[in-house]
Amino acid sequence: MNSKKQIASSLALSVKKLTVAYHDTPVLWSIDVDVPAGSLLAIIGPNGAGKTTFMKSILGLLPTLAGSVSFLGLSAAHAAKSGAIAYVPQRMSVDWDFPISVEEVVMMGRYGSLGWFARPKQHDKEIVIDALRQVNLEALAQKPIGSLSGGQQQRVFFARALAQQAEVYLLDEPFANIDAATEQILVYILQQLAASGKTVLVVHHDLHTVRTYFKTALLLKNRKIAYGPVEQVVTSVYLDQAYGNRYYYTPPAISHSGGDPDYISPAGKVSSWGEL
Repeated sequence: MNSKKQIASSLALSVKKLTVAYHDTPVLWSIDVDVPAGSLLAIIGPNGAGKTTFMKSILGLLPTLAGSVSFLGLSAAHAAKSGAIAYVPQRMSVDWDFPISVEEVVMMGRYGSLGWFARPKQHDKEIVIDALRQVNLEALAQKPIGSLSGGQQQRVFFARALAQQAEVYLLDEPFANIDAATEQILVYILQQLAASGKTVLVVHHDLHTVRTYFKTALLLKNRKIAYGPVEQVVTSVYLDQAYGNRYYYTPPAISHSGGDPDYISPAGKVSSWGEL
């Protein structure tokens, strides 16, 4: 196999020189990121750093000024059409008053395989029930989506993504405004997906949990500040660049190691820090 093809096949996502602007004002500037298959990646940064913009633009939901994006060697449009990408948007962007049941929402994850006008087969129904079982909502399958709590609603959209059986999962602020029990269920599911070889990208706002939940991190402040193993990204050097003096940091001894040249060199691990 050609070496370039080998590299492409090992990458779940490749972003080159991505630039996005609103009304001629750059929001993201020349972002380069290669995400290997099987990654569990947190996209972090302060408010207004372009985290959600990054996710929406790589999905083709926002126009770009420059750059290229590929998923599994395919364009975003082709990857989405093939069912290789599952996207969970922010919960606030959903119309919760729409008259639809929990089971019907999760069945939407099967439409890419079924086609919009085909009737679900028994196999599809089993996949939907299994997805609901994974998020502990099997008993609520016939409930209207609007009658659920915020945490339960988020579990439903996780289940829809699971039912899709995608290769790459993208989630925008999935842990915002949910209960602790739901958060732990969802974190476990994401970690299991990554362990099985799936790729997971999450816009994440809580720096206190990022090193526990994720293996790698992309730190943005309208440009790429750092990308690599989470313990090498969440350091005083890079947090200061992204957040300024809003956080304090107590670094341990500095260590150094080799590795992928696209990854930054470690500058220490967070031992104690918080928002001022």
